[in-house]
Amino acid sequence: MAGDEDVDSEWGSGGEAMPKRIKDRRRSLTPVSLEARSGADRRIHERVLVDIEVDYKADETFLFAYITDISAMGIFVRTNNPEPEGTRLNLCFRVPKELGGHLVEVEGEVIWINPFRPNEPTRQPGMGIQFVDLTAQQREVVMRMVRTFAYLDDDDGQTVGNS
Repeated sequence: MAGDEDVDSEWGSGGEAMPKRIKDRRRSLTPVSLEARSGADRRIHERVLVDIEVDYKADETFLFAYITDISAMGIFVRTNNPEPEGTRLNLCFRVPKELGGHLVEVEGEVIWINPFRPNEPTRQPGMGIQFVDLTAQQREVVMRMVRTFAYLDDDDGQTVGNS
């Protein structure tokens, strides 16, 4: 019947009945937890496209890359050599001239990575970094950046930043 859930009965190795498994979760009335969501569905905070130079330090290694999007909670750093998930990074980047042009130094943790795939040039390699332990002042600077970039992005549809 149309609209019925597609359900399989499963049996354990000893022949005992196991709970039924729903094949198509889209038809289920059970909401999907935030942790189980994927991609943009997980995002609570607006992300805006940018192109900002960032220096970062992992252990004793200093590296340079570009932030390609930013939100109140984190950034995406484009790099062919992302750090492993869970790595803590010291990040340093410059706010736009419109906001004073000063350096921002914050700490972040690599939450997810998108490894370099030479056969998939449309996938941007890099790492999603969540800000860690921002002070109230740092949070305000990041929020002003996001609002400024979102406003500029709405005007012309272009990424903004220093390159």
